[in-house]
Amino acid sequence: MHATSEIRQVAFVGDYLPRKCGIATFTADLCTAVAAEHPDTECLVVPVNDIETGYDYPNDVRFEIQEQDFSSYQRAADFLNLSNVDVVSLQHEFGIYGGTSGSHVLALMRNLKMPVVTTLHTILRQPTPDQRRVMKELSGRSTRLVVMAQKGSELLQEIYGVSPEKIDLIPHGIPDMPFVDPNYYKDKFGVEGKVVVLTFGLLSPNKGIEHVLHALPEILQEYPNLVYIVLGATHPNLVRDHGETYRFSLERLAKAHHLQKNVIFYDRFVSIEELKEFIGAADLYITPYLNEAQITSGTLSYAFGAGKAVISTPYWHARELLAEDRGVLVPFGDSKAIAREVINLLRDETRRHATRKNAYKLGREMVWSNVARLYMKSFIQARWEKAVQSRSSFAVKTLDEQPRQLPMLKLDHLFRMTDSTGLFQHANFSVPNFAEGYCTDDNARALILTILLEELGEESGRMRSLASTYAAFLHHAFNEQPRRFRNFMSFDRKWLEQDGSEDSHGRAMWALGTCVGRCQRKSFQSWAGQLFNQALASVLEFRAPRAWAFSLLGINEYLRRLSGDRVANQTREQLISRLMHLFAETQAEDWPWCEDVVTYDNAKIAHALIVSGAAMGQEQILRTGLHALRWLADAQTSEEGYYRPIGNNGFYRRGGKAAHFDQQPIEAHAMVSAALEAYRVTNDTAWYAQAQRAFDWFLGWNDLGMELYSSSTGGCYDALHMDRVNQNQGAESTLAFLLSLGEMKLTQNTVTVFNQPVST
Repeated sequence: MHATSEIRQVAFVGDYLPRKCGIATFTADLCTAVAAEHPDTECLVVPVNDIETGYDYPNDVRFEIQEQDFSSYQRAADFLNLSNVDVVSLQHEFGIYGGTSGSHVLALMRNLKMPVVTTLHTILRQPTPDQRRVMKELSGRSTRLVVMAQKGSELLQEIYGVSPEKIDLIPHGIPDMPFVDPNYYKDKFGVEGKVVVLTFGLLSPNKGIEHVLHALPEILQEYPNLVYIVLGATHPNLVRDHGETYRFSLERLAKAHHLQKNVIFYDRFVSIEELKEFIGAADLYITPYLNEAQITSGTLSYAFGAGKAVISTPYWHARELLAEDRGVLVPFGDSKAIAREVINLLRDETRRHATRKNAYKLGREMVWSNVARLYMKSFIQARWEKAVQSRSSFAVKTLDEQPRQLPMLKLDHLFRMTDSTGLFQHANFSVPNFAEGYCTDDNARALILTILLEELGEESGRMRSLASTYAAFLHHAFNEQPRRFRNFMSFDRKWLEQDGSEDSHGRAMWALGTCVGRCQRKSFQSWAGQLFNQALASVLEFRAPRAWAFSLLGINEYLRRLSGDRVANQTREQLISRLMHLFAETQAEDWPWCEDVVTYDNAKIAHALIVSGAAMGQEQILRTGLHALRWLADAQTSEEGYYRPIGNNGFYRRGGKAAHFDQQPIEAHAMVSAALEAYRVTNDTAWYAQAQRAFDWFLGWNDLGMELYSSSTGGCYDALHMDRVNQNQGAESTLAFLLSLGEMKLTQNTVTVFNQPVST
């Protein structure tokens, strides 16, 4: 370990002073302590700004992240990588990073090349699905995790499955204060000769200060010279949203109890030196917090380490720190208990001083100089582990050497959205929306999914039942007289049209061809083949290039098994001729496309050309498809390198700019599918990387850094808007994700099989 133990540069990421919050104070104190204890190590800071103007930071701040700007997290990673930082010390709290449950920070971590030691200021026992997702990836991408209480280590292991070997227990740092008589400081605040009770920290309703105010009348009956000091400004977020309502309510309560001469509110965010004097003047310290699930408290640590007699509610950190006669616990929200314990401690001087000494003794392990040494030990361990990991990993991580870890396949939402008739079109959140009924488009795509899952070995009795349901819907949708598929059906099973859209007919052809070409069940092949041939002639009447493309995909699937079908081959030739004619008429050097506007499901057109050109042995068709797909991929790649689908809110017109929103899952799936086909045809791994980039859009590599796939439901959100995710999980979006995932898994499986050693 010693060969790699020199830490020349550490970057601290989190809120930072002069921003007024507990994390900012902690980050500043930790940075200062590490710099003081290890003068040969350069300490730089990358703070997170919650306001556009930022703050008047000191010189150790080298780069700033804008909280809600996803790309700034990526730029911060670039800066840290270029700066040759040895270790990143990341402070994590759900409220300080942008994105859903602070998910923007993952964009930073995904791009960092050095080890990351993450200090967890909050560890939730009952996280939301988004919080759990963020924590799982955060812990996975962190080389080491720091907790400040044993309870935190237990929760990481029990709730998030973190290995205990990855966890370091390092207490919250505190200033090194002498153990002195409180009377030494009291004259500074004009409270000499009085008993001083203190609570400090940013004010917010969860601090429970009102319960101390309710307790004071009883305390004052025995100790009328007692003063309760409430030190701290109102939390900036609370001021922004609600003003000073909470502080005013506390002041009114004090007046109602006639406590004007016994309560002092200091509405200030004080320096560390001032804080030490306030703590020094206190005879008792109270943390009446109302939330049990608090894994650490800086204010408690400061008062405890200074040797104060502490009374606290039993939140997690307090239960651990005040055990073994190092303090007194009272029930949550119990003013009577607060009054009783304050009186008891003031009466029993021997007990009070013993409690103080017990706290002060343990507090010596918490002073910042010792904490800085423990952090450096963690930094060194992290760097060593990262070096070992790098040496044991592949020098070049090609697809066949180390396939990308993909999410687990979860079909709960698909099952939920399907009844005995078929797949519902839409959902309200994750609840099927009966009012919108069913459509052929979605049931066709769902049938394709069942065939894909069969190839992946996911076939089961329930899956075969779903396939039969979707097939029956398509069969019923076919209108024999015009030989066209109807599309929309109401919940009461009434068709809402005689002829559906050209696109829906094309998607039905795609599904039927897939059944013929890939399904292993003979009965399904026969059924699909008959219906395919009945519906084939109608596609030659269509004028929509996407309908041609969907039909071509189905024809190519069909011809995988029945390549001698003369009518199917002739139909393919005619459709390809039409598509190529459109390209010849419309394309230009800067616009290699078949229309004057790029709209929806775009990559399917290029996909149809690629698969048809390869199957027909027509190099020009293949080149046209690959060129169009490369242009489309470039048009849908952001400046930062992640996939950005052309938005439905304006599309992309020749001579204009591509709309950035609303981004649709169907577009991401089209790119995944087409890029994988290009990879199979060309064996160029750049196409696989493009497919991965488009797939990662579902997982949060997008403009908002927000996940479209819901791991809790198995569904996919309907769109990425300018400022949010559309929370509805309809059939089209869910199928787009599941098809993308299935195709990615199938490609990985195929590559793995190709690279297995050959038995001799």
